[in-house]
Amino acid sequence: MGKAGDTSAGVIEENSIGFVPLAQRHGKVRDLFTLWFTTNIAPLPVVTGAMAVQVYHLPLTWGISAIILGHLVGALVLGACSAQGPQMGLAQMIQSRGQFGRYGALLVVSFATLLYVGFFISNIVLAAKSVHALQPAVGLPVGAVLCALAAAGIGILGYNVIHLLNRVGMWFMGAGLIFAFANLVALMPSELWTQGQGSMIGWLAMFSLAAVWHISYACYTSDYSRYLPPSVGIRAPFLASFAGAALGAGASFILGAVAVAGAPADADPMAIVSGATGVLAPVLMALFVFNIISHNALNIYGAVLSLITMAQTFFASWQPGRKARVVLSTLVLAVCLVIATTSADDFVPRFIGFVIGLMVVLAPWATINIVDFYFIRKGRYDIDSFFRADGGIYGRIDLKAATAYLAGIAVQLPFLASSFYTGPLAAAMGGVDVGWLIAPVVTTAVYLALGAGRHAQAAAPTSGPCPAE
Repeated sequence: MGKAGDTSAGVIEENSIGFVPLAQRHGKVRDLFTLWFTTNIAPLPVVTGAMAVQVYHLPLTWGISAIILGHLVGALVLGACSAQGPQMGLAQMIQSRGQFGRYGALLVVSFATLLYVGFFISNIVLAAKSVHALQPAVGLPVGAVLCALAAAGIGILGYNVIHLLNRVGMWFMGAGLIFAFANLVALMPSELWTQGQGSMIGWLAMFSLAAVWHISYACYTSDYSRYLPPSVGIRAPFLASFAGAALGAGASFILGAVAVAGAPADADPMAIVSGATGVLAPVLMALFVFNIISHNALNIYGAVLSLITMAQTFFASWQPGRKARVVLSTLVLAVCLVIATTSADDFVPRFIGFVIGLMVVLAPWATINIVDFYFIRKGRYDIDSFFRADGGIYGRIDLKAATAYLAGIAVQLPFLASSFYTGPLAAAMGGVDVGWLIAPVVTTAVYLALGAGRHAQAAAPTSGPCPAE
């Protein structure tokens, strides 16, 4: 793979956060569909989807409608961010320097790193439990180490291997999901579809959770589209990413909700899915294990790119390559394994709550990113400025963008519902956080009113990356 896939340079991807030259671009847009579809067919989204019934006590039909609509809305954001990769040729987080300035982007990059690490640890825990279910002789710590090492290895190999595994895995995971869903539905009494008492508060909570699922991924979608040639335009990568993410995650969420319909409140969704597949249960669980490992490769890959982005902010002359990615991958792996093996019992539910809480900082970032790329700069940025010590035409910090970002955070505080703080409006709504729906409106209004990005847009060279199409 070497530099963007040159096999003569070695198997391990050499590039990290640097711009991918046009001569090294390769791949097909359909790979974005297989990537986002396959990685979302996994135990974590199944367990999360089960919350529609187990936590929010929705009738199955209500829960499914909230899941479908939430994933459609959230996947729009994911697709819009993913489509930027071919035009920019950069990882997602480095692009934030074009809106927030060199140092201004650090806050968002830090939160993105926490997300990556949290997803990685959650998947280690679930993978270890799945391995233990398949082979009880393999203890949870040993299973965690084996699955984490495999994921780290794939992440070190990089972009091409990640896409290859998801192209192959799509057919197996899709077939496994359909088989499990058909068996569950065949065994389900018809009255379970409408059993329960629906509430708008519960519906909004599940809708928000489904949408947040994709928005939490948006901060690293370009990492997996940046090697595509800019000639693919905007529409094709947007549709491929949107469709793959919405279909894969939506199907997994619905599988989880269907699995626990009529089951005790503390039932394990994955155990029910496994039990419904009979003699093929070991095959399905093995597929889930392999897919968790493949999915987790994305998380450690992205975590390392974010860490490199943070470090390179302070050391502008540093041009990290293959060695930096290997070393940092090893360090991230070690830290995550310690956390996973010492907090396996309660980490996953705590992390899901953490992801929901992070929307307070992710929603304003996603808004500024999309508005700036599509409506202000129209895909044209000065790539050289991203790597200059003084931030180039974007400066060290863009106070106008920072103001809009903080305004987007502030407007959400009354609606915030988390284990640390619950705002008065969230409390009045039964603990449902809808601030992420209001933040884009306020953030956009402030961003445009302050004229953020206009001066740098006028100064940007016309010979930059290909404009959005």
